[in-house]
Amino acid sequence: MNKLPQTITEYVEATNAREPERAAACFHEDATVHDEGSTRHGRKEIAAWVAETGERYSATMEPTGLEETDGRHILRATVRGSFPGSPVTLNFNFLLRSGSIQSLEIKP
Repeated sequence: MNKLPQTITEYVEATNAREPERAAACFHEDATVHDEGSTRHGRKEIAAWVAETGERYSATMEPTGLEETDGRHILRATVRGSFPGSPVTLNFNFLLRSGSIQSLEIKP
């Protein structure tokens, strides 16, 4: 697997540690997250999303692959938690800007 950019590594570590504020700090202030049919805008909503999904699913992610295409970093990760069908492989589509995450879209 290619080496993860530092910001993505920090995001994965903070999410696995269930540290919503630390995870949200990896994003630009005006960043967006698209997950499960909803969009979150800005660090405050992103921190709330990290906290909520962490409580609901007790999920952890293990990176298994990384591709860079058209300026996007697509991280494949095995996600395990308290949800039906666990574990699953998901694609985390990151757009980085100036060393921070500008957008993240999570897809199966």
